[in-house]
Amino acid sequence: MRTIALEEHCLTPELRDLLGPQIHPYYAVHRWPPALEARLMDLGEGRIAEMDAHGIDVQVLSTVQPGLEHSAAEQAVPVARAFNDRVAEALAAHPDRFAGFAALPTADPVASADELARAVRELGFKGALINGRARERFLDDEFFWPMFESAEALGVPIYLHPMPPPQAVYDAYYAGFGDDVSFMLAAPAWGWHIETGLHALRLILAGVLDRFPKLQMIIGHMGEVIPFMLARIDETIGGRLALDPAKPSTELSVPEYFERNFHITTSGLFTDPPLRCAIDTLGADKILFAVDHPFSDGAKARQWIDRAPITAEERAKITHENAERLLGL
Repeated sequence: MRTIALEEHCLTPELRDLLGPQIHPYYAVHRWPPALEARLMDLGEGRIAEMDAHGIDVQVLSTVQPGLEHSAAEQAVPVARAFNDRVAEALAAHPDRFAGFAALPTADPVASADELARAVRELGFKGALINGRARERFLDDEFFWPMFESAEALGVPIYLHPMPPPQAVYDAYYAGFGDDVSFMLAAPAWGWHIETGLHALRLILAGVLDRFPKLQMIIGHMGEVIPFMLARIDETIGGRLALDPAKPSTELSVPEYFERNFHITTSGLFTDPPLRCAIDTLGADKILFAVDHPFSDGAKARQWIDRAPITAEERAKITHENAERLLGL
């Protein structure tokens, strides 16, 4: 069965130079082992060999976290352009195997809007990926809205990827278990999934999706906990508790925005209960396959989706049909 993977990360020399040895500005433990970094840098035969071994037909390439989201505009603008140009070379060399999500210099939203337009119109990219907060600001701030305006006008989605929490949040909530364990708790084990779900809710409650009703967003990791919590979110923000009702100024309910404006991917979560929850909550039309290469195991992801207790119709939608529709592949 044709399989398209949507959260597949890569690294280019210009981005690697910009990030430097620290990689993340305040998490010294955040490191890529040399073998992992080599897989991130590979945009050719080695990556394709892994895809073949795991039964992945197409990867949608995107920046590795932390990307450009901590960089000042004067640094981020040229590196975003260089990243997109290098990925475009890989797309041109392997047009049947790769697609691309653009890197954006989020510190400059107007430049980001222009770069997204260039990447889509000139380079053939299918959207953009943003790694969470941009210089510690959530994207619901109107400062960032030119990026959303550009994506809506171009008809392409924005993938909202996690970012580790701010230092103060880390210190208050996650510290105390040793650097390695605390960082994992704060990031891929728990913290950044919760924050990305919160980020999606902030976009809704701030009116971003009322201002840009056709904008499509993607979040990974089986919906960043939101499918499990969606009924509770709707009940509480919808004012159906005994407490004084909350009255958001949005035009629709939170579940209605997820039905209209969001897709989720399977990245990094390869067990049946989260998938069943996502299908029951959002429907199979809203779920896209992803591995999270090279951080997750492509072979495990492939075996799991092939054996998951879902219908053949649901499997076809998740593995390729939804991506083909959303990205125009």
